[in-house]
Amino acid sequence: MPDIVLYTLVSLDGATDDPHRYFPETGDKHGAPVFDGELARLEGEMLARQGAVLLGRRTYDEWSRYWLTSDEQPFADFINTVPKYVVTSTPLAGDWTNVQSVSGPLAEVVADVKARTDADVGVHASITLAKSLLAEGLIDELCLAVGGVLDPVGPRLFAGLPARRELKLVEAASTSSGSLWLRYKLPTARTSSGDVDSK
Repeated sequence: MPDIVLYTLVSLDGATDDPHRYFPETGDKHGAPVFDGELARLEGEMLARQGAVLLGRRTYDEWSRYWLTSDEQPFADFINTVPKYVVTSTPLAGDWTNVQSVSGPLAEVVADVKARTDADVGVHASITLAKSLLAEGLIDELCLAVGGVLDPVGPRLFAGLPARRELKLVEAASTSSGSLWLRYKLPTARTSSGDVDSK
């Protein structure tokens, strides 16, 4: 059975709004580490295990314009070709390929998307969707690229969780620029869910 893998770039205290605050594009100044080659390699290995992606609606609207012309690898080739399922109740616009809208209770959406692929299903950006999936126990694996920053700005990935969760560490790596790569398995804790129109 494929895993639902939540992947995001975060500050040490869980901020997710602006990855450039945690991973500046140049390393010629003091501050947070860059998204270095070691993180890129680990991200590429993770992407190779994914056969589909779940996105929230606002992320789709932003990414469908940006990634079509981006040469940022390895993510550009991955996201432009992988099947993408957008959680939304309104029609999609744009020319991004391999995209389909999905709606309904999240547990049913997740089960349906899992049934369509033999590989993992990634949840990228889409903070509102990610938080809803976490709250409802629908995330199987949590994968974080962590910058060495405490950032008071932006939504918190783990804010509003309904209960304490225990995680099993399956991979941890530090990089030469000071970043962390963390992978955790989450225990299954499925609950019923309502509809969501997510970022």
